[in-house]
Amino acid sequence: MIADARRAVVRAGVAIGIGMGGFVDGILFHQILQIHNMLSARIPPDTLVGAKVNMVWDGVFHAFVWGVTALGVALLWRARGGSARVPGRMFGGALLLGWGSFNLIEGVIDHHLLALHHVVERLGPSVWDWVFLVSGVALAATGWMLTRQIDS
Repeated sequence: MIADARRAVVRAGVAIGIGMGGFVDGILFHQILQIHNMLSARIPPDTLVGAKVNMVWDGVFHAFVWGVTALGVALLWRARGGSARVPGRMFGGALLLGWGSFNLIEGVIDHHLLALHHVVERLGPSVWDWVFLVSGVALAATGWMLTRQIDS
């Protein structure tokens, strides 16, 4: 696979990985486990109004990650061109790189800089915010290494 085509597949995979990481965060932490919402450190969801405001911002977050995922799918379709094969290890690595990037960026900005929410809101700033960042580093590093390997 030529270098430009490889870069195009990696860009597509990173975008899809960012979106999928966002969906896992929103679905698992916001909805299923309900341990935080988008603005729960600023507007506690312990009243009807607070819950509704957080629900709206969770929806804005989900709309954003849906858009990033759709962009990634379009980029993948375009990168694929006439080729029926997308290298699996490289694409999987790009997905991990994107997911790790999501965890790093979202963790640094939302958990640490803006303090919009924390991984486990009832604990406030905690070790879980740092575990989230470390998971981002681990996913991104693994993904980066996989995108550099040649598929057999």
